[in-house]
Amino acid sequence: MKINEIEKIINEAFDNKQNISEKSEKNILNAINETIELTDKGKVRVAEKKNGKWETNQWVKKAILLSFRINKMTMSKGPYTTWYDKIPGKSVTWNENDWKQAGYRHVPNGVVRKGSFVGKNVVLMPCFVNLGAFIDEGTMIDTWASVGSCAQIGKNCHISGGAGIGGVLEPLQAGPVIIEDDCFIGARSEIAEGVIVEQGAVISMGVYIGASTKIVDRETGEITYGKVPAYSVVVPGSLPNVKKADGPNLYCAVIVKKVDEKTRSKTSINELLRD
Repeated sequence: MKINEIEKIINEAFDNKQNISEKSEKNILNAINETIELTDKGKVRVAEKKNGKWETNQWVKKAILLSFRINKMTMSKGPYTTWYDKIPGKSVTWNENDWKQAGYRHVPNGVVRKGSFVGKNVVLMPCFVNLGAFIDEGTMIDTWASVGSCAQIGKNCHISGGAGIGGVLEPLQAGPVIIEDDCFIGARSEIAEGVIVEQGAVISMGVYIGASTKIVDRETGEITYGKVPAYSVVVPGSLPNVKKADGPNLYCAVIVKKVDEKTRSKTSINELLRD
């Protein structure tokens, strides 16, 4: 089926989602399964950049949600463990040629669910990648990091140990977390609730950014939400309590400096994080 045909079937099926099951019409089942296959191969994405702006393909999210209604719980068996789920592991049926064609490195005990895409030269340490996620070429997902459902990770990024990239399926209107190319996300940091980290940004260790987190530019005092500007260096911080002098301060993320692409290419991450 063509993409526009699949999209039409998915949208119509979702409007009647309470009646969708493994016994639904064949064209509906085929459309759902084909969407999962397309996201698994990276041919369809939950979100993509068009004319400089990220757009969410809501119908892909709908297909993922509908897949839970048509799939039964089954056992999947990998080389290190077994699990009982509605979504099988991405690579449980692969042979060595499949791995060579995929072209990424997968360290033992990393979990990648069917319906997520992993690009060439990616390194997956023992991590978790949920369905609908997209990880582009040359990126490393470090130990115990998680990439949530539908999250979009760009090229040549480093998602450090224990970092969390939030997922999203519902509500439908919510956009996924997006980490653009050449970004560094520090250990134990968390990016959630549809936040966009633009190209080349450096997020220090232990920074938490959600949709309502204040992002403060230290030089200008400007406060923004939901987006980390390109080539920003961000650390955790706090804002004074303006209502009560002796009250608790409010957590925020602080842009301590910005570097252009030329400077960043010559400077190590550790040097950028020193102030």
